[in-house]
Amino acid sequence: MSKPKLAPFETGVMFWAGGDPAETLAELKSLGVKCGQLALPGDLDLNSAGAWRDALQAADFTVYTVFATFTGESYADKPTVVRTVGFIPPATRAEREQRTLDVSDFAAAIGAPAIATHVGCVPEDSTDDNHIAVREMVRRIADHAAANGQTFTLETGQESAPVLLDFLLGVNRPNLGINFDPANMILYGTGDPIEAWHKLAPWVISTHAKDGDWPDRSNPDALGTERPLGQGAVGMDRFVKAVAGAGFRGPLNVERETEDQQQRLREIRDGVALLRSLTAAK
Repeated sequence: MSKPKLAPFETGVMFWAGGDPAETLAELKSLGVKCGQLALPGDLDLNSAGAWRDALQAADFTVYTVFATFTGESYADKPTVVRTVGFIPPATRAEREQRTLDVSDFAAAIGAPAIATHVGCVPEDSTDDNHIAVREMVRRIADHAAANGQTFTLETGQESAPVLLDFLLGVNRPNLGINFDPANMILYGTGDPIEAWHKLAPWVISTHAKDGDWPDRSNPDALGTERPLGQGAVGMDRFVKAVAGAGFRGPLNVERETEDQQQRLREIRDGVALLRSLTAAK
C-alpha cells in the first residue's frame, strides 16, 4: 500500500470504524488530515479489513495504529471503569484477548504497524493475581503483534505514570510501548500530564491530542470532563513544547468524543488548526 509522506508533528485524527470506509476517509480528508488512528468498536465485523485496505489505498490515507475496544465497556465513572474496561474483568479476559489478537490480524491486513488498547486499571501490587494475569495476557498479545511486525501500545490515564511504567517494564517486551493521551491523566486524576510525559517519553510510540478538566474533588468516583482542544486544563502549548523537547516527531492525533457528530467534526477541525499553529515553529 502506498503511504503519504508524513511530516514531523503531522496532525492526524483518532476516528472510529463503523460506516462506509470510503465515506469516512473522505470526511476526514475534508478536515485537512491524511493520517490517523482507527478505533474498532467491540462488535465490528473484522471481515471488513479488505474494504478498509482498499479505501485507505484509494484515499492515500495512513492508519498507523488500530485500537481495540470491547463490548461491555463503560466510562460512566471510575468504579464502572474498574469493573468493565480492558483486561481487568476476569469474566471477559479470554474473549477480549482473542478479540485483540484478531484486531492485530486486522491491522496487519490493512498495513497498520501498531495496535493499542486501554488495558484497564491495573493493580499497583505486582503480586496481585489480577496484575499477574493481565501482565501475562499483555505478553501474549505483544508476542502475537510482534509476529505481525507490529508494536503494541498501552494508553495512558487509568494509572499514574510510575505505575504504568512499572507494569510496562514488568511485561518486558521490546515491541511494547505507550500511546500518550495527556487529557486522560487529567480526566482520571492520575497526574499532571507534562510530568507524566517526562517520565514516559522514552517509551512513547504515539500520541493523542486531547483536552479536559479535572474531576470534581468532592466526588472521588467522578471522572473529569473532556473539552475541545485548547479549552481544558492540559495546556496544549506546554504539551507541544514538552513533546518537541523530548525529541518526539511523530504525528499528533486530535481526539474528540461527543455524540453530536457535526459538533465533533467542527471541534476536530479547530483542533487541527490549533495544533498546526503550535507546531509550526518546532
